[in-house]
Amino acid sequence: MSTDDKRIREFAYQIWESEGKPEGQEARHWDMARKLAEAEALAPSTPPKAKPASAKPAARSAAKPKAKPAAAVVVPPGEKPATAKKPRAPRKPPAN
Repeated sequence: MSTDDKRIREFAYQIWESEGKPEGQEARHWDMARKLAEAEALAPSTPPKAKPASAKPAARSAAKPKAKPAAAVVVPPGEKPATAKKPRAPRKPPAN
């Protein structure tokens, strides 16, 4: 069994489990898994760039908690991702 077949089998199993282990859906799960494996193989395999260590790591991390990156949020197909709105600036009093 090739590595591609193993990866497709892993994807198909994950899909099957995520759908509640239904019976009679093997062909659909296998097809979905094959498409996922193909997309994964075509994706660029460049590792993310590492940031250099800063001299003040404690001061920066304590100031503001980091939010989850947008890529980590899973959005079902056909739905728009929820975007955070920027807060409005307070109005300035009129100049007299």
